[in-house]
Amino acid sequence: MDTAAPRFDNRLLSLLPGDPEAGPRRREVLGAAWSAVMPTPVAAPALLAWSPDVAALLGFDDADVASDDFAQVFGGNALYAGMQPWAANYGGHQFGHWAGQLGDGRAISLGELVAADGRHWELQLKGAGPTPYSRGADGRAVLRSSIREFLCSEAMHHLGVPTTRALSLVGTGEDVVRDMFYDGHPRAEPGAVVCRVSPSFLRFGSFELPASRGETALLQQLVDACIARDFPELQGQGEALYGDWFAQVAVRTAEMIAHWMRVGFVHGVMNTDNLSVLGLTLDYGPYGWVEDFDPDWTPNTTDAQGRRYRFGTQPQVAYWNLNRLAQALSPLFADVAPLQAGLAAYQATFVACTRRDAAAKLGLAAADDADLQLYQRWQQLMQDGAMDMTLAWRALMRIDPAAPERAVLDAVYYDAERQQAVQAPLQQWLQDYAARLQADPLSASARATKMAAANPLYVLRNWLAQEAIDRAEQGDMEGVRVLQEVLRDPYTERAGLEHFAGKRPAWADNRAGCSMLSCSS
Repeated sequence: MDTAAPRFDNRLLSLLPGDPEAGPRRREVLGAAWSAVMPTPVAAPALLAWSPDVAALLGFDDADVASDDFAQVFGGNALYAGMQPWAANYGGHQFGHWAGQLGDGRAISLGELVAADGRHWELQLKGAGPTPYSRGADGRAVLRSSIREFLCSEAMHHLGVPTTRALSLVGTGEDVVRDMFYDGHPRAEPGAVVCRVSPSFLRFGSFELPASRGETALLQQLVDACIARDFPELQGQGEALYGDWFAQVAVRTAEMIAHWMRVGFVHGVMNTDNLSVLGLTLDYGPYGWVEDFDPDWTPNTTDAQGRRYRFGTQPQVAYWNLNRLAQALSPLFADVAPLQAGLAAYQATFVACTRRDAAAKLGLAAADDADLQLYQRWQQLMQDGAMDMTLAWRALMRIDPAAPERAVLDAVYYDAERQQAVQAPLQQWLQDYAARLQADPLSASARATKMAAANPLYVLRNWLAQEAIDRAEQGDMEGVRVLQEVLRDPYTERAGLEHFAGKRPAWADNRAGCSMLSCSS
């Protein structure tokens, strides 16, 4: 690409009313879906990491990425022709309570790039400075959280989980002061900017805000714009079209959540302003991967008491959030039946996805109700025995149906007493599982292939991310680069990568950034 001339078609701005006032002054923004605001320049933008896959998707080659222009643009100091920076206006329910106007407080969209294949990609800088929605904050982001978002966006894509992507990670050359756990101990940390990439960053809260204000005309404009831009395959008009759209949002949400549950991902802060209407994993903050299997685990210290967003409740929370979206959309419907049908589609889709994933993870051609019970018994054993979720599922791939041995699981436990306590029920379960495998039509090789494609070996455990962050904060980005490469192929076991497939080490049990995370960035 000639980086002087990437093509932009900023459809969202042309389809929706904007804020008559430009600039970052904090304010309530009424009757508008976005506010024009420029990124705040930084002292010394330097490219720290980038995704070759995303660069190619957008049409940037290695020379483009290596140019000074690239770091200047994606650090917030310059624009390509055609970019029209804006921050989106939206609200949301946070931890179950309506929070009113929220908006992009530290994210600024640069524009919608049109790729060579005709697809549109919204490019958004996170950490690019204050916006009208910053609510008293500085709009910046620190290196540690930016590394986590950069790595996880791409890791989730390679896991097969619907997600926004990440193009680049740019250091700012400036420090940002953050109180990581809101406990009165702020410190200066290196700043960074991530370029996030998605067809759209519209979220449930985008529609909740105008509905809460009685701005029905704007609500309808938002729905129309979203369908035209992001769901062009939908046909029809009026309530029938809106009902089909809501059902699509619900189905995509169910598919995304099912993938989270399949790989052990915990989002950590499933507020309605953090759920994409495209069914893409959005806003990587205090996320984590389940290690010793516990449906009640949450990585978010802010959620530690109520555990609203714990691993096991994610499907129910998504359904609750969809109900809030349906409530917001109700002024566009004379009859709530289409909205109820969409909610039912979520439930049916999630059940179907769970059945599909249970079969794949267990290595079965298909899963009936009895197989789902087998699946649930295994999950209970993982919990009771304090087994590492990722490693326990991979260990099942080594079970010999003719002679199932508990020894294949010896390396997956975190607690010797709990390991011992589950040995008898585990042996019974393995015998039942072996009998089920012998009755299944899949061949041994087909079963192994199916299980390997559903059960990842390399996931972005918080302690692995923290190791890379520790090095990066000392100026060494090699840890990020290596981890990024490992996570590009999460399902294939490779020699020499044992460290990245290990259980959580003892040093990480109570380490900030590993066992404890917050929304602070």
